[in-house]
Amino acid sequence: MAPVVTERMEAPVLLARYDALLLDLDGTVYRGREVVPGAVEAVAAAREHGSAIRFVTNNASRSPEDVAEHLNELGFRTNVDEVSTSAQAGAAMLLDLVPQGERVLVLGTDALAEQVRVRGFEPTRDAAGAAAVVQGLSQDLGWRELAEACVAVRAGAKWVACNVDATLPTERGLLPGNGALVAALRTATGVEPLVAGKPATPLLEQAAKSAGAQRPLVVGDRLDTDIAGAVNAGMDSLLVLTGVSTEAEAKALPEDRRPTHVAADLSILHRLP
Repeated sequence: MAPVVTERMEAPVLLARYDALLLDLDGTVYRGREVVPGAVEAVAAAREHGSAIRFVTNNASRSPEDVAEHLNELGFRTNVDEVSTSAQAGAAMLLDLVPQGERVLVLGTDALAEQVRVRGFEPTRDAAGAAAVVQGLSQDLGWRELAEACVAVRAGAKWVACNVDATLPTERGLLPGNGALVAALRTATGVEPLVAGKPATPLLEQAAKSAGAQRPLVVGDRLDTDIAGAVNAGMDSLLVLTGVSTEAEAKALPEDRRPTHVAADLSILHRLP
């Protein structure tokens, strides 16, 4: 792993090292309904350079179409093929766990259920006959749904968590994320789920594969998900200081867990230091 560096490298040199950018969303290209300054121009410059783009999110509650629509509203010229969500990755993992056509208990939104359906499984909301459970965040999820999943997992159903993010950033502060609800089911069953989203590797690996990338660069604002996921997947990474993590925190990590590059923001992709 290369040492942490800062904005001392010309953008064309940085982009020349990689054939795709796997971009985190919240905190990296936007903050809620507001675009991160310079992000639209940076992504456009990367496209001009010939880099493949994938917008990669741990959020399993929204469909790829909704994510693409949001990005376009903010000025990013994208399409659904450039979006990779943990719901897509989690549903794809089922293909290696249970035969197509099996019933899969969905803990999450209708968008997650649709991802399960398009991969040839039968989404269900109860434990009867469920060969697998796939869990993503839904703000309407309650005890009864968790109880059904508990029954299914205890009966031997395979269990996939789209992500294990403990908190969800909102305008009211940090609220329980999917990981908090995964923890409740883990406590009730004594079973550890397979995980699709960052810092696990399936989401990043599937995003890179869909882009046809041989040398992808993972770009994000969080050391514990984006950068840790890149390290786990054996991919280079760029930490941008527009969200959660700081350069001091990156430098405090063991050398083999640090980001490959650190920059103030995405402007390093199109502006000379």
